[in-house]
Amino acid sequence: MNHSQNVDHESVLRARAILLGSGRIGLHEEIRAYRVLAQVGPLTYLPKLARALLMLSHQEFRNQPEIRLNLTAEALGAVRKLDASEPKRTELLIDTLNSYQRQLYTLGRRAEGFAVREEMALTGRRAFKDGEVSSPVFGCAPLASGLAEEGRHLEAAQLYGEVVEALRSADDASGSGLWWSMVEWSAELDAAGLHDAAIDAFTELSAVGRTELEGGRSSLSIRVWELVRLAQMLDARARHDEARAARGEIGTLLAELAASGERKSWGNISDWWTVLLGLSGRADEQPEPGEPAPPFGSLDWSPDIRHAYFEGRAALKENVAVLTPLAERDPHRHLAELITVQRRLTIRAALHQQGHHYRFMENLRPLFDEGVALARRSAGLGEDQGPGLLARALIDRSTLLVAGSHYTEAHDDFQEAAALLG
Repeated sequence: MNHSQNVDHESVLRARAILLGSGRIGLHEEIRAYRVLAQVGPLTYLPKLARALLMLSHQEFRNQPEIRLNLTAEALGAVRKLDASEPKRTELLIDTLNSYQRQLYTLGRRAEGFAVREEMALTGRRAFKDGEVSSPVFGCAPLASGLAEEGRHLEAAQLYGEVVEALRSADDASGSGLWWSMVEWSAELDAAGLHDAAIDAFTELSAVGRTELEGGRSSLSIRVWELVRLAQMLDARARHDEARAARGEIGTLLAELAASGERKSWGNISDWWTVLLGLSGRADEQPEPGEPAPPFGSLDWSPDIRHAYFEGRAALKENVAVLTPLAERDPHRHLAELITVQRRLTIRAALHQQGHHYRFMENLRPLFDEGVALARRSAGLGEDQGPGLLARALIDRSTLLVAGSHYTEAHDDFQEAAALLG
């Protein structure tokens, strides 16, 4: 093909002059130049055009999703024009498809976004088969979380299982990437009703966590949080002896934290806590039939799901305000419901703090304190579920206190909870 046909050669010269000039040029000028030069030098300039369009959409139009979608669509069109034999085309195509699907989901165009995720997975699998990429699940992770959101939990679990197997087979079969994928895998097995398989997966994760801690590659805090989640899963399956053993290890770790703190500095690691806390509350967040839901256990939520989940805090606050006086007047009838709604609000607030560390404890501590106070009232009623609700609230607060480095208080809360659970 002769790319110079029907091209304004003066425009080409001007575009080259702009790019070769000594002055600094803006993204808009750069893109205009790339649009012209891509007609005569597609191999060189189509990838540059795509990357510049994606950068522009991110830098200048973050709060204008329609414009971002159009820019991303143009970037995708540029990448698709590249010959399939071009080096790095697959990586650039999947990166651009990923940006495109996120804009579709932001606008609520979920079916189109899901189709793009399917294309990403298929593209990655073909690239692996052709020897272009090293992983058999390259580009598959967004599809797995999309399946989870649509309630197709068994399919999601199977795909996450493939991701975990690929990571296990890698040269470095450890680290946070494997940890996160194993959380996702276990979460989807559990959501699919394969509860014992989910425990097996999380037990394997726990073994990886122990190895990481012993090797100085993970923190005491993360180890506490993963053991708390494992104990919850074991208790839910009436495997109480194993749950008690996990709580025994938690007590030992918290005693060390209370005595001497972390073994070394880790910076902010609260995302590990919030994801596992959110997973512990999934049973109370059942969607309406046919409606999508957050992929609890994952960091990768679709933008529209994330927005709806956090917007829902307003309705929960109103519900708490209605239930509070009712629970005062008739606690036997209304207190348990208030505790459930208040915990849902608390977990959403914690998840909303992901990536926002300013005033972390100041924003969250009152909600967790209120959860403990409500649970103490429930325990004082003499009903069967009271001690269990109090133990759960104390453990919830204990994990928050670990995230905030209030280790002595965290240890105290956990000891009280462990005594209640026997």
